[in-house]
Amino acid sequence: MNVDYIESRSPQAPDDLVAEVPDSGAAEVTAAVERARVAGADWARRPAAERAAALAACADALAGDAGEVSALVVREVGKPVGEAAGEVARAVAILRYFAQATLLPEGDVYPAADGASLLHTRRRPHGVAGLITPWNFPVAIPLWKAAPALAFGNSVVLKPAEQSPAVAVRLAEIFADALPDGVFTLVTGGGAVGAALVERVDAVSFTGSVGVGSLVRRAAAERGIPAQCEMGGQNPSVVLPDADLDAAARAIAMAAMGYAGQKCTATSRVIVVGDADGFAERLVAAVEALGVGDPTDPGTAVGPVIEAAARDAVVTAADRAAGRGAKVLTGGRALDRAGWFVAPTVVTAVPEGDELLTEEVFGPICAVVPAASPEAAVEAANAVRYGLVAALFTRDLGHALTLAPRLDVGMAKVNAPTAGVDFHAPFGGAKESSYGPREQGPAARDFYTRTTTVTLTP
Repeated sequence: MNVDYIESRSPQAPDDLVAEVPDSGAAEVTAAVERARVAGADWARRPAAERAAALAACADALAGDAGEVSALVVREVGKPVGEAAGEVARAVAILRYFAQATLLPEGDVYPAADGASLLHTRRRPHGVAGLITPWNFPVAIPLWKAAPALAFGNSVVLKPAEQSPAVAVRLAEIFADALPDGVFTLVTGGGAVGAALVERVDAVSFTGSVGVGSLVRRAAAERGIPAQCEMGGQNPSVVLPDADLDAAARAIAMAAMGYAGQKCTATSRVIVVGDADGFAERLVAAVEALGVGDPTDPGTAVGPVIEAAARDAVVTAADRAAGRGAKVLTGGRALDRAGWFVAPTVVTAVPEGDELLTEEVFGPICAVVPAASPEAAVEAANAVRYGLVAALFTRDLGHALTLAPRLDVGMAKVNAPTAGVDFHAPFGGAKESSYGPREQGPAARDFYTRTTTVTLTP
């Protein structure tokens, strides 16, 4: 039988072949799901304390190999080494959190109509959870999906992005001794593998683009299975005149350009009330102070983008805007070095309707735009089809309390960067950024379980 393969190459050194993995076919996906279904039947029946111990053992195993996994993340997706170490530490914390969450109360007791019966609810797992994950957080995102799925009795089949299979394979190896065989299963390949997975599992959790997420949610709806889809963002940071402007510039620079802007929570638009040109100068200074280059260097904040097409998208976006009259204040060009490096880019005077103001480029580029008033800034912030996260920078408590709730997003921050989330709090957006229940924290249990109402009559 002929087997096709996909290659993973390092974005900072494209000649470096990190991994070659099978591009699985439908038969392989079917086998993986069936294996997970058989293993999951026993896993779901195990006491919560046993599942908790298994997840704690996964956390210990990952912590023990943290340095190796961090280095692999740097090599495979070009994440700066400091962020890569932080991601692995966060993944360990997620596993420990959900190990304890298995012991949360699993239902409620209600007064029965007859006054004698025990009317209560119990939570049950769906069965096999299919997880389709992106390359930009190759450890944290798979685990903030897998940990709650496993904690509450599901088995898991993970389909990682084509650009980051090596990290997923290593995670499966690390967890092999801690979890029963078949409970955490991996399939690799492209979009057809993801589509095949959605057609076979009992619940699906997806993170990726709006286009693919729309296909996933439609396919899940046709089958009548639960789905959650976390998709794009075009995230604004609103800066009011009373803000600490230097602190805001530093926070926004890192939110927009850190990890080469390859986060769904990265800042894309900076909406300034007051002296927009003056703030743009502060932002450029903060951006140009960021270390750009080799992601293995601890001083690097901006490494490569994931592939040539991503680099070209940033350059094209800057060139297109400039051709329509915008001003590129810094960046806008590919860097002359091996790998997929592009200079962090700040653009002003962007004409209305330009894609820099409406779409997600997913690279180190942001636009600074003026607003006449705080109310106009909020209106501009909301005037896109996405609604993942927004930031508001102000020292006025009244503005913080009245304007932040008007931002049409799933997550609003005041005097904090758009990038960065707390793993124990609900994560998700509004409009086309998200579909289905929230991820992470207590919200994860609502997605990975279903409620059964039980009446026990003596």
